[in-house]
Amino acid sequence: MASSKSMFLFMCFVFGSLMQSMKAQDPSKLTLDYYTKTCPNAQHIVRTEMECFVRAEPRNAAIMLRLHFHDCFVQGCDGSVLLDDTATLIGEKQAEQNINSLKGFDLVDKVKEKLEAECPGVVTCADLLAIAARDAVELVGGPYWDVPVGRLDSKTASLDLANTDIPTAQQGLLTLISKFWAKGLSATDMVALVGSHTIGFARCANYRDRIYGDFEQTSKYNPSSETYLSKVKETCPLDGGDDNISAMDYATPAAFDNAFYEQLIKGEGLLNSDQEMWSSLVGSQTADLVNKYWADPGLFFKQFSDSMVKMGNITNPEGGEVRKNCRFVNT
Repeated sequence: MASSKSMFLFMCFVFGSLMQSMKAQDPSKLTLDYYTKTCPNAQHIVRTEMECFVRAEPRNAAIMLRLHFHDCFVQGCDGSVLLDDTATLIGEKQAEQNINSLKGFDLVDKVKEKLEAECPGVVTCADLLAIAARDAVELVGGPYWDVPVGRLDSKTASLDLANTDIPTAQQGLLTLISKFWAKGLSATDMVALVGSHTIGFARCANYRDRIYGDFEQTSKYNPSSETYLSKVKETCPLDGGDDNISAMDYATPAAFDNAFYEQLIKGEGLLNSDQEMWSSLVGSQTADLVNKYWADPGLFFKQFSDSMVKMGNITNPEGGEVRKNCRFVNT
């Protein structure tokens, strides 16, 4: 177990690095009424399309939410995750954490087409993702929050940052906390935001080490946990089946609720990174939050909403444009 002093020094280092990086940033000021005059139906258009997508396939809610998250963790929430590779630009879609997990680009295209038909050259792809993520959560039973808008779409992308900044399923708690802190997000934000896994699915390649590793230890060899473990092992064999998927919340996979946290308390988190929030030897703070969010769904919804706004406020200091097509910078 890491000592309390070691943990304190580590967090001081992370905080200091964060403060240093923030000095150079000048985030755009986002407002709730940014499109009131220029595109008053923008949010209604996004909502209508999201209702169709989620009705057709409930998993589309998690797909759109993940796009927004992966976008904000690289250069800020600037739509860079949506850019295709071209002769002059290398996008982020081939990054390790994106290539086999991110979907929904066709859904973004459809929403953008509707927005361009209504208000040409007005609504950014970055704002589209932020609004769609909120609607996705609410449409499957989660909370509603007001989305500040006014982001710009980047003219660049960073494959390198996508490979280093996005949290991975195999990382330990201190690494995960440091990655969130580097974006201005606290451990409280992290535990709340990871609660979005209540509607998420994971690839076998991302949880194989977990289910053939310490799963039985964290679940204390509970018979009911063993039954669950047997089922996921059928989906995810030791060899092959990398792209097979399992719900990260097996109790209510299509509903945005707090059941995900109960799985962590039982030691049944599918991803190592998730279970670390409860089982890590240095995770007393995160474990306490897991307990609170499981005991009080209202508290979880409130913190999740606040943390989504906070994450959505991470902007790209380089500025940008309003892309006509979310896949390409304007020519």
